[in-house]
Amino acid sequence: MWKKIIRSYDYKFILAIVVLSLIGLIMVYSASMVTAVSRYGVAADYFYQKQKLALILGLFLFFVAAFLPYKVYRNKKVLKTLLGCVISVLILVLAFGHTAGNAQSWFKIGPVAIQPLEFTKLTVIVYLAAVFTNKQPYINDIKRSILPPILVVLIICFLIALQPDYGGILLILATVIAMILCSGISLKTMVKIGTLAFLGILIILLALLATGHINTVFSSVRLARFTGFLHPFATRRGEGYQLVNSYLAIGSGGLTGSGLGQSIQKAGYLPESHTDFIMAIVAEELGFWGVLLVLGLLFFIISRGLMIAGRCNEPFGALLAIGISCMIGIQSFVNLGAVTGILPITGVTLPFVSFGGSSLTLTMIAVGILSNISMFTNYEKRYKNKRNGRTKQPQKVSL
Repeated sequence: MWKKIIRSYDYKFILAIVVLSLIGLIMVYSASMVTAVSRYGVAADYFYQKQKLALILGLFLFFVAAFLPYKVYRNKKVLKTLLGCVISVLILVLAFGHTAGNAQSWFKIGPVAIQPLEFTKLTVIVYLAAVFTNKQPYINDIKRSILPPILVVLIICFLIALQPDYGGILLILATVIAMILCSGISLKTMVKIGTLAFLGILIILLALLATGHINTVFSSVRLARFTGFLHPFATRRGEGYQLVNSYLAIGSGGLTGSGLGQSIQKAGYLPESHTDFIMAIVAEELGFWGVLLVLGLLFFIISRGLMIAGRCNEPFGALLAIGISCMIGIQSFVNLGAVTGILPITGVTLPFVSFGGSSLTLTMIAVGILSNISMFTNYEKRYKNKRNGRTKQPQKVSL
């Protein structure tokens, strides 16, 4: 039995994850070595060593998640425990969290910094997959099937907004919308949900305007991200500085790049070169072919995840795979959109590649769950179905 289980894993999928993570580790070292010394006054390999430890932990948790049956997450006690822990931790972050990047969204224990938001994203996906699966018999009843889980999500988003981390909220809400669209609801119900969402946003905006908090939410600092994104060269000494230097890094890379470790923009010109804008350094040092390799691996992982969802006959596993794949895909799109100027800068990292221990660890757990779903699907199709097929075949009768 164990041999059959081992054979059922998707090793191309696992290989793509490992290769992309190793590329990310190398690029974190290259992109951060100047910043580590000049800006933070630490050793050149400081961020590399932290990312290496996060990758080792992430790979361990990946294999744990890959061997743990994914149906465990559907258990009501497990779901309540996960939700309770997430909401409690988000409240504790507001009281005792560490502030970094104008957001109080970190727990810092000595040299270790943990961002609970990353684990919140996966918890929301698991929760919605379980809830929507359980509510399939009446999925088009908005009051019973859609509104209760959405209220839970909104409470979580409200706690994140108090930090504030609007980039994190964007990722969660976009993933939630994708899961709702794939939950089996009818087109008529989708229109109703869209109308309710529009009215809800309108009510919130009117309430902010009436109470005078509109300027707090849409402050000049936050609006500056849009002016920098829309007119980067006109504001190149201010809001557009980061995006302009990202353009310079991408443009100077050409086909083959300047060579690993030879970036000019990482030498203090491009802020956050090892986190949000690491793809610009990849373009500058490895060129078009390096970018193509990274994007190709990302596309393979995301598309493979959606294929796993399509092949899974069990509703919970299929919806869970969709949520995880969409989370990685949306986060990649938002990050790459910011680097290329298609979207405003939100501080979202590139999965598997950017520096960030919490992000890398969470993503590894998520793709580990995907790998487990794939294994169970392959095992059932290769062995269980074949065995059942043999038993159902009529026996030959000799005349």
